[in-house]
Amino acid sequence: MRPWSKAFVVVLLLVAVGAGVAGELLTKPAQRVIGLAPPELLAEQVSFTTSTSKSVAGWLIRGRAGFGAVLLVHSVRSDRREMVDRAKFLSRLGYAVLLIDLPSHGESPGARITFGQREARGVEGALAYLARTFPGERVGAIGVSLGGAAIALAQLPYPPNAVVLESVYPTVEEAVANRLKLHLGSVGSALTPLLVWQLPLRLGVSPEQLRPIAGVTRLAAPLLVISGASDQHTTRNETLHLFEAALEPKELWIVEGAAHVDLYRFDPQAYESRVGAFLARYVRRAG
Repeated sequence: MRPWSKAFVVVLLLVAVGAGVAGELLTKPAQRVIGLAPPELLAEQVSFTTSTSKSVAGWLIRGRAGFGAVLLVHSVRSDRREMVDRAKFLSRLGYAVLLIDLPSHGESPGARITFGQREARGVEGALAYLARTFPGERVGAIGVSLGGAAIALAQLPYPPNAVVLESVYPTVEEAVANRLKLHLGSVGSALTPLLVWQLPLRLGVSPEQLRPIAGVTRLAAPLLVISGASDQHTTRNETLHLFEAALEPKELWIVEGAAHVDLYRFDPQAYESRVGAFLARYVRRAG
């Protein structure tokens, strides 16, 4: 074998090994001990099971009758604590609030992170739990990144009355390509297939099952789509495509100056005004 041929084979092997390691790290569970809720939340520890008999852990804050309930769903490799600031804001308004750990995150079990497919079972279980716990109340759902994807991908026997999707990617291919490009430059996008092809082998999930843009076409609830204007993980154009695919009624909020960050913490006053008004229209009955 010629020297250049050997070098080419070595490079291919290194790329393949690197892709395998990356796939392992990206899908590895992000489980950790969460413990008790912050005292000021006045939240109780709860758990419930999904349709696949998996346990989901969370905190429940009880609200005022007629004000409805809101499900809060965190981003990838995070846990329910990411949503505490939003929970405090919503609780002040009188909503009941459920913060959960998605499957394979926090204190919820799971063998792998699946980028929305199995996480959607956690969302379904959470909405069913809220329907049982607060019969007759309207329910909203707020999801950030993976949390929003899980809401969009969920099968909804207990559909929410309003949904807020923050920084949600339209397809898993776009999500992977953007992140590789950010870390590796222009060559990163070319490596996307090496990670995407692992999905069926590693997770038993096809890329076609991880398309939130398809999920929003079935989401029969008022929708607010939010994203940072400078977000390079989920670009403005991708956010627009997701929004355009969704059913009416729908609203779009592009947060100027924000990247792929916690959009509540970026501008709490603006977030409370925009999201608070949206939920008041579609979730709250009283007040």
